[in-house]
Amino acid sequence: MTRFCTFASGSSGNAALLSCGSTHLLIDMGISCRRICRALADQGLTPQDLSAVLITHEHTDHISGLATYIKKYPTPILCTPGTARQLQYRLAGIGLLLRPLPMGETVEWGEAAITPLPTSHDCRESAAFRVDTPDGAVGYLTDTGLIEEETRQGLLGVQLLVLESNHDVDMLLSGPYPYHLKRRVLGSEGHLSNADAARFAAESAQAGTQSIILAHLSAENNTPRRALDTVGEQLALAGYAGRLTVAPRCEPGRVHILEGVACRR
Repeated sequence: MTRFCTFASGSSGNAALLSCGSTHLLIDMGISCRRICRALADQGLTPQDLSAVLITHEHTDHISGLATYIKKYPTPILCTPGTARQLQYRLAGIGLLLRPLPMGETVEWGEAAITPLPTSHDCRESAAFRVDTPDGAVGYLTDTGLIEEETRQGLLGVQLLVLESNHDVDMLLSGPYPYHLKRRVLGSEGHLSNADAARFAAESAQAGTQSIILAHLSAENNTPRRALDTVGEQLALAGYAGRLTVAPRCEPGRVHILEGVACRR
C-alpha cells in the first residue's frame, strides 16, 4: 500500500510525504525541522525512518528546514545536479548527503523508482518528480511557468497527480502584487494558473489519472474554491470520476492511498 500526504503547500512552505512499504520519501523541506518531525510523528514515523529527501529546487519555501535537519539526521538528499550545486553553496555540510540524479534518469530507491522531470522556474535545474511504486505512480509538479513536453509525457496518467494551481489570473492582475512580481508569476518561469492546471488535469484524467491534488495555491491571488471550480469544470467536461482535492497551505492534508497494482514504465 502506498500513502501520500502533504505537510504544507504554498509560498510560505512546502513538504510532502510518500510512503511505500518501508520506503518513506519526503518531498521538499520548506517548513521547520520541528514541524517536519511533528508531521512525521502524526504518521507514526520519525526522521530516522526516512529513506530519502527529494528536493525540487533551492527556493526558500522548499528548503528552509534543511539547515537544521541535516545537523541532526544523515538522510540522503536526492535532487538534480544543478539543485545540488545550489544547495552546496547555501548549506554547509550538506555535500556528503547529496545524491545528484540527472534529469530524466530513474533511480531505484527502496520500493520506489524516482525520476526527476524538468520544470520551467527561475532557478537552477528545478524538477518535478515521478515516483513509481508497486501500487501505481505518483506525479509531483509545482513551481513551473509552463509544462515541458518531457514532463507532460512523463506524468500523463499517473494514478495520483499533485499539480500546481497557484493563482487565478484575474485576482493576480487586480491584486496587491507590484508589477514586476505579477510579471514574474505570469511568466514562463513563474507558476501555473488555475486555467493552466485545469487543462493539464483534464488531459491527465483522460489518460487514466484517478486522484488529483491541487497544490501551491497563492494566499493572495487564489482561493481553494476558485481552484476547485476552475479545474473541476474542465474535469467534468473530460468525464472525470476521480477525486479532486486542494492541499492545505499551512497544515497537513488528508492521506491518499494507492492500492492498485501497476507496472512501472
